[in-house]
Amino acid sequence: MGVALVSMGGLGENLIFYWTPTEMKAAGEKAYGATVRLGGQVVEGSIERDEKSTKLSFRVGDGETQFPVDAQGMPPAMFREKIGVVIEGTLLRSGRFASNRLMVKHDNEYRAPGEEDVDTKALMKTTEGLAAP
Repeated sequence: MGVALVSMGGLGENLIFYWTPTEMKAAGEKAYGATVRLGGQVVEGSIERDEKSTKLSFRVGDGETQFPVDAQGMPPAMFREKIGVVIEGTLLRSGRFASNRLMVKHDNEYRAPGEEDVDTKALMKTTEGLAAP
């Protein structure tokens, strides 16, 4: 019992919150400096890549609120506009989200073309319209 209490004593300090952009905005002061997983969709037309470095900038939104993101490192191969992402990092006082980890959300469910004429390659290029897991 004592070991469990000791091991759980610092648990609150090590939690990582998962928020949408709207939830992060509503968190106010609590959002600044905290390690957060921010989930949303990459806003169309917002991706900027620095060819000289591994810096990537884009906006992530949830339909109501958007935040500018600065991510370091190579993005996953599936990264593109309108795809769901989860980014881990910190909201800075400048209002920008500094990310050190970028994950692409995708559906693991295979969808074979139905009776209607479906462009399978087009389906593979987007997650738009897929139901959330």
